Amino acid sequence: MAHDPVVAETVRSADHLEPHFVFEDQEAAADAKLAARGGKRPNVMVVMFDDVGWGDFGCFGGGVAVGAPTPNIDRLARDGLLLTSCYSEPSCTPSRASLMTGRLPMRHGIMRPPMYGEAGGLQGEVTIAQLLSDSGYVTQAVGKWHMGENRDSQPQHVGFDDFYGFLSVSDMYTEWRDPYFFPEIVYSEERTKWLENAPFNKCFVHASRGGDVENVEEVTIPVLTELDDKWCTYSQEFIGRMAEQENPWFLYHCTRGAHYDNYPHPKFLGSSPAKHPYKDTIVELDDIVGRLVQTLEETGQLDDTLIFITSDNGPEMETWPDSAWSPFRSAKGSTWEGGQRVPAVAYWRGTIEPGQASDGIFSLMDLFPTLLRLAGASDSIPSDRYIDAVDQTSFLLSQQGNSNRKFHYYWLGSTFSALRVGEWKFMVASTSDDDRDVHSPGGFTGVTQNYTYSRLYNLYLDPREQHSYMIRKLAYLEIFLSGIGGHLKTFSKFPAKSVLGGVG
Repeated sequence: MAHDPVVAETVRSADHLEPHFVFEDQEAAADAKLAARGGKRPNVMVVMFDDVGWGDFGCFGGGVAVGAPTPNIDRLARDGLLLTSCYSEPSCTPSRASLMTGRLPMRHGIMRPPMYGEAGGLQGEVTIAQLLSDSGYVTQAVGKWHMGENRDSQPQHVGFDDFYGFLSVSDMYTEWRDPYFFPEIVYSEERTKWLENAPFNKCFVHASRGGDVENVEEVTIPVLTELDDKWCTYSQEFIGRMAEQENPWFLYHCTRGAHYDNYPHPKFLGSSPAKHPYKDTIVELDDIVGRLVQTLEETGQLDDTLIFITSDNGPEMETWPDSAWSPFRSAKGSTWEGGQRVPAVAYWRGTIEPGQASDGIFSLMDLFPTLLRLAGASDSIPSDRYIDAVDQTSFLLSQQGNSNRKFHYYWLGSTFSALRVGEWKFMVASTSDDDRDVHSPGGFTGVTQNYTYSRLYNLYLDPREQHSYMIRKLAYLEIFLSGIGGHLKTFSKFPAKSVLGGVG
């Protein structure tokens, strides 16, 4: 009988762990694949794009059709696993911190992006980088960090051996330098000096484990155009060095693109059929993936490396047309599907079966226990805090495997918003997306609205969430209410934390 996630029962292994499905045949198949490797643990390369939409890649329906071919990513998708229901959090910093900790923003407390020198809040959290490092992995972070500029939240203090990138986000370095966006600053000597003296780091930096960041170069607009190229070269050099080492490695490569405002590398400017900076940047990002994969191939490490490619949230639609594309409702900053459904491709040659696509629910934070299992370090998962992530090893490694996750929970800052199970999304609160609310409507706009009567969307029939089915589907009500109730009860024993609260 086919697995039905709506009616199937889950197992909770411990009070601090999220309930999950158990598929014994699937687990056995995954264990057999790992055993065939003779105990050799895989390298892991996570490539995290910034603000790239679900539909931007060709393998998700974009690519050539939307004026930006992505042949390298498409090739990995054809030879790997395409995840069509992969979820981030509504914005970049909460997503990145959840991936690092396996915990929802309401647990780790970072519910919005820190800006212009603000602190993050990773101190006190246990990261995947630290646990992999403890188990013998070499850990490398490259590119955008954006989990706080305070020392204790910097990558070299939360488990990474080395970091080469910037601490914040693309627009913070450039928007006030560009007369198109900030003429009142660019053409004012006083305001320019005011920002130049503001207490945030204006450089991309380098740091080694336990040390302080060292400035590499100030991020002006001309420098920004070359960052993704420089960061790719740095990661390629890391991969090359690791070919001579015995230890497995974890590379967390985060691009600058395609966060607004996009200034593509000169050799990619005008390179896309769309002839637009955002689309040129997508072409550049695809080239970066190609370079990284080629380096793995040339150094003989491709068969030993799990590659996971994704984006940190949905498209940033307020900056249209310098923004990503999605077939779903709304955008970054919201709990509509357009805010949290992100592209994802998992590739591991010879281990992940090629030519697969699945709509099983996968959260970016599920990488936390999944990577620890692949590293043989599942016992290191902390037991003194709630782990919202689910081990998806058997889902990724089995032929047409089922997701081990039953529910996806949507949080809008500290407001519980929705629950998804199967094709159904049960929504109790959201952001309004009325174009009268703000100058440029998108995900980071509108007001939080609580519904008098809950809304229910069938995401297969209505991916744009325009027609609530609730009054005709009351037979499902118990599964939604029990799912939400069980989730909210976990906060009694494991209280929420607020370090950087709010949604904007």
